[in-house]
Amino acid sequence: MADPGGGAVYNGTPHNQSAADCHGGNCWKNGVVKESQQNGNSNFYRPIVESFEEAPLHVMVFTYLGYGIGTLFGYLRDFLRNSGIEKCNAAVEREEQKDFVPLYQNFENFYIRNIYMRIRDNWNRPICSAPGAVFDVMERVTDDYNWTFRFTGRIIKDVINMGSYNFLGLAAKYDESMRTVKEVIETYGLGVGSTRQEMGTLDKHKELEDLVAKFLNVEAAMVFGMGFATNSMNIPALVGKGCLILSDELNHASLVLGARLSGATIRIFKHNNVQSLEKLLRDAVIYGQPRTRRAWRKILILVEGIYSMEGSIVHLPDIVALKKKYKAYLYMDEAHSIGSVGPTGRGVVEFFGLDPRDIDVYMGTFTKSFGAAGGYIAGRKDLVDYLRTHSHSAAYGTSMSPPVAEQIIRVMKLIMGLDGTTEGLQRVQQLAKNTRYFRQRLSKMGFIVYGNEESPVVPLLLYMPAKVAAFARHLLNRKIGVVVVGFPATPLAEARARFCVSAAHTQEMLDTVLEALDEMGDLLNLKYSRNRKSARPELYDEMSFELED
Repeated sequence: MADPGGGAVYNGTPHNQSAADCHGGNCWKNGVVKESQQNGNSNFYRPIVESFEEAPLHVMVFTYLGYGIGTLFGYLRDFLRNSGIEKCNAAVEREEQKDFVPLYQNFENFYIRNIYMRIRDNWNRPICSAPGAVFDVMERVTDDYNWTFRFTGRIIKDVINMGSYNFLGLAAKYDESMRTVKEVIETYGLGVGSTRQEMGTLDKHKELEDLVAKFLNVEAAMVFGMGFATNSMNIPALVGKGCLILSDELNHASLVLGARLSGATIRIFKHNNVQSLEKLLRDAVIYGQPRTRRAWRKILILVEGIYSMEGSIVHLPDIVALKKKYKAYLYMDEAHSIGSVGPTGRGVVEFFGLDPRDIDVYMGTFTKSFGAAGGYIAGRKDLVDYLRTHSHSAAYGTSMSPPVAEQIIRVMKLIMGLDGTTEGLQRVQQLAKNTRYFRQRLSKMGFIVYGNEESPVVPLLLYMPAKVAAFARHLLNRKIGVVVVGFPATPLAEARARFCVSAAHTQEMLDTVLEALDEMGDLLNLKYSRNRKSARPELYDEMSFELED
C-alpha cells in the first residue's frame, strides 16, 4: 500500500539502502512501503530523516535520582525558611494575607525556588550588541546564590552566538543595505499609535502584505505587530464552542493559549504521529460532540513547521492527506521554518514540494529568519478578509512599526531575489550546508541529537540539571553562547542545549564550537549515543495503509 508521505523515516543513524531492496519502484523502510508515486500524484516528497534516540538506562536513573535528592533538600530548606533559620528570598504572602489561599505556592514555584535558582545564572544573560554570528555579553556576578545579580562593568567580547534565531544572519548591526529602513524612520517615525481597524494601516503594511502573499504563493496575507499574539489572538476568531481542535502535543505555548481562549474542545495527538491523529479524526467524525452526538461545527488541526524544542519537522504530506480524507482544516505555524527550510526558504510546503493550497491557514513570524518582529496569517482572500474584521489583534493590538515593516520587506525581497542579487538564495543554501555539517559532526562525536537532519534547530540532550549548568558555564568561559533548556519547557528528565545554526556562521566558527563541545562531552560525560532505537517508537512504527484524497 502507498504511504502518503512518500518518504523514508529512520530511527537513529540513517542507513543506506541498496537497489536490491526496491521492487518495482517500492522501497521498504521500517516495514512500510514507500512509493515515488501514489494516489495518482506524481509529486516527489523528500525523505524524512529524523532521530530521537533514547538515553541509556543508567543516565535516566541518575537524572531522576538527582531531581529526587534536589527535591528532598528543597523540602528541608523550605522547613528552615519557614522556621526562620534560613532567609527566604522568594515571593511570599503578605502578613495580613496569611489566612488566604496561597497565591504563589505550587510545584513550579517550589522547583524554581530550590532547583532552578541554583543554576539561574545560565539564563537571561544580557547582551549589548546585535545578535549576529558573534555578540557581546555583559558580565554579571551574584553574591547571594543567584537570587540577585550585579554587573561588573566588564564586557565579554566576540562570543560565538549559537542561541539566537538568526537563521539567515540578517539580524545584524546597521550597514548600507539597511538604508531604506533609515529612510522609513525619517518619513514615518517609529510608532503608529493606532490599531489596524482604526488609523493604523499604512501603505507599508499593504506593501508588506502583498509581498508576503506573493512569497507564499497564496491569495492574501495580513501582518500583526507581535508573533505570539498572531496565534493566541487569531485562533479564537476561527473556532469556538462546538468546534474541535486537534493539537500536536509539542505545539508552542502561543498555539496552546489560542486554543484554550477559543472555547473549542481540544484533543491532543502524539507528536508527528499520523496514526494518533487519524484515530482522533475518525472518532470525531463517527461520534461527534460529547453527549449530543451532533457533528462538530468544524475540525481544526494545529501543527508547527519546525518544533523549536525537538528540532523535528512536521510530517506534512501525511497530515495533508489526513485532513483531505476527513475534511478537516489545517493551521500551520511556520515561525521557525519560514525562511530557513526549502530550496528557496519558503518553508515546509516548499520543502516537501506540496501545493500551497493544501494548507488552509498559514501562520508565521518575522522574528527569526527576517531579523525583525511581528507575524502574519495568510491563505485564501476570504479568510484574510474575515480576520481583518474579527481578529482581536487587528481590533485591539497596535499596528506594526513602520521601520520593522520595511526591514521585513527588505529581507523578503532579498530572499526572493527581487533586489537583483542572489545573496538571499546563497544565505538559504549556506544555512542548509551549515546545518547538515553541524548535525553530522555532533552525531559522529557520540552526542544524542534530536530532530530532522535539515532542521537548523539542534537540540543536544544533557539530561542532568547539574550538567546543564556546568555545560553553559564552561562554554561561556570559552566565549561560546548557548541556550540550555529544562523543565517546564521540556519534560523533567530531558534537559538539553538548543543550538540555532545560522548562515552567518563560518566554517571556522562551527569548528571552534564543535571542538569545545567534543572536549565538554568528554569532561562531563555527555556522549550517550549508542544509536539505539527511538525513545518514541510510536512516531514511526506505522502500519501500511493508504489515505484517500
